[in-house]
Amino acid sequence: MAAQRLNEFERIRRFFAPLAAPGALGLSDDAALIDGPDGQQYVLTADAIVEGVHFLSDDPPAQVAQKLLRVNLSDLAAKGAVPVGYLLVTALPRARDEAWLESFAAGLAADQASFGIGLLGGDSTATDGPATLSVTAIGRVASGRAVLRSGARPGDDVYVSGTLGDAALGLRALRGELPGIAAETRDFLAGRYRLPQPRLALGQRLPGIAHAMMDISDGLVADLGHIAEASGVGAVIEAALLPLSPAARSVIAADPLRLSAALGGGDDYELLFTAAAEVGTALTALADELDLPLTRIGRTEAGSGVEVLDDRGATLAVPVAGYRHF
Repeated sequence: MAAQRLNEFERIRRFFAPLAAPGALGLSDDAALIDGPDGQQYVLTADAIVEGVHFLSDDPPAQVAQKLLRVNLSDLAAKGAVPVGYLLVTALPRARDEAWLESFAAGLAADQASFGIGLLGGDSTATDGPATLSVTAIGRVASGRAVLRSGARPGDDVYVSGTLGDAALGLRALRGELPGIAAETRDFLAGRYRLPQPRLALGQRLPGIAHAMMDISDGLVADLGHIAEASGVGAVIEAALLPLSPAARSVIAADPLRLSAALGGGDDYELLFTAAAEVGTALTALADELDLPLTRIGRTEAGSGVEVLDDRGATLAVPVAGYRHF
């Protein structure tokens, strides 16, 4: 019998965690913290996207560039950090032409202007495989104020920003797996897949309020599981509370099984955090100020793992809890 392959996190624990520097948080979070001057810490994070896995071959190059940058900025948002700049590594097929690169660079330039950052360096190479693109983003936060995965406490409320499931449904639409949906619905969902919105303004307001936080990249259940494991708590999600966009709600209404997109679909890049129940009023005010929904979707409790409850309070099976890299 063939040996079972290690998953992403088992690989990290076995091969790479023993190499971790002190600021790397044991490689158990999405970023590292390095002490800087004037009571600041630098926040470093890196993410890669691969053609055919994280973006489609016919996606507009400008939007590919923006997605690449934004998924990294989302990790900075989840630490409460202010972006400083980024490093870029590209491994592009030899046949990729200059028109593609020109559009890709234009997408980066647009987002640099939007987010007030610049390119600091990197590397480029050719490949005989699919395009592979990586960014290392650098931010800063006041020392000791970064919000980690590991701070959740039993009895916290669990919150998410924005709406869930749009990106996963958008990918299905782009693949032709949602026949018959309205063009407006398809365009909205596809836009959410191609152009995530890093919640930087929100993230920078949550240090001192959120006990634990990360962004939703692999899927709600999986990512809340990461918070629960790092914090030594269990968590409960009430499926009836999940925030859905009108577009996602209409698609799910046609097939309730599509609710799995909100529970286990990735690429939302909304912030997922826990906070004490008594800050609920302050979070409502913050949501109004930022014009961004913040929705309580469950709670943490003593124990371990993540349970999803339906509208009757019964445990709801989730076929796929989140994206698996291996």
